[in-house]
Amino acid sequence: MKFIDQTVIEVIGGNGGNGCVHFRREKYIPKGGPDGGDGGDGGNVWIKSNNNLNTLIDFRFKKKFQAEHGTNGLKRNCSGKKGNDITIYVPVGTKIINYQTREIIYDLIKDRQKILIAKGGWHGLGNFRFKSSINRTPQQRTLGLIGEKRHIQLELLLIADVGTLGMPNAGKSTLVKNISGAKTKISDYPFTTLNPILGSVKINNEKFIIADIPGIIQGASKGKGLGIHFLKHLERCKILLHIVDLLPLDYSDPIENIKYVLYELKQYSTKLYNKPRLLIFNKIDLMKTSQINTFVKRIKNDLNIKEPYYFISSLQKTGIKKLCSDILDYLKK
Repeated sequence: MKFIDQTVIEVIGGNGGNGCVHFRREKYIPKGGPDGGDGGDGGNVWIKSNNNLNTLIDFRFKKKFQAEHGTNGLKRNCSGKKGNDITIYVPVGTKIINYQTREIIYDLIKDRQKILIAKGGWHGLGNFRFKSSINRTPQQRTLGLIGEKRHIQLELLLIADVGTLGMPNAGKSTLVKNISGAKTKISDYPFTTLNPILGSVKINNEKFIIADIPGIIQGASKGKGLGIHFLKHLERCKILLHIVDLLPLDYSDPIENIKYVLYELKQYSTKLYNKPRLLIFNKIDLMKTSQINTFVKRIKNDLNIKEPYYFISSLQKTGIKKLCSDILDYLKK
């Protein structure tokens, strides 16, 4: 399934039905008076979040959603039928934005949240409403109002407690797969992860949600690689895991790779850059203990890092249990 996390649609409420002008004419009742009924209200357009959806692909081709119009009033004081409402279902985590003003209308962060996005038009009044002691044969009526029309942008931001961050092939997908069972794609070439993927990590009857996003390379903020488009899916995370490949396939320096990722992160959003982070050094199964100790000294000298750091092997699950336990403890706090 193609992952789509942003789209623009048009929503239109139904028009209200017009009021009716009619006079009662029956045998033996030649002057029965006005009996024109009111029109029906136009249908409303609602948006509702659904936990079973994870992409906006339903809006790839259908861009216009219109509720049913109310019908006109009838004789014998019969009101017109109200137009049927329509409900648009979106994934949990969808932001609804006014396309013209860029104002955030609503942020659907829970399942089954429902908001009115386009109100239907009010019904028109029939001539029965205008009857009075001095106006026994009113010819007046009112027309139904036009339904509300809006262009809105739907923007999906995945809801996860923990987000992964790092260069391509750092081992993010392997880690997420091993701790959550998520169906991530793993291979020995860059950008095997093309779309964000969510996984659920369970520890002693407690759980947290982790998000795997495509890797970031130097120049991502200028559009290189997959760019920084998917970084927005980390905005709701409480903590980030910066995964670092100790033995990258391209023989680049892991310390420099850390700096590249942090620079691109800061270019995208200072708020995201300032989120709590853990440095996760991966693939220690391919290194000797002496090499790891030397690398630790380099970390302290070159980076002067303050955040906690861990040495793990995603493939052999070394250090994974301790890492997950510490993440859960942090989330509880």
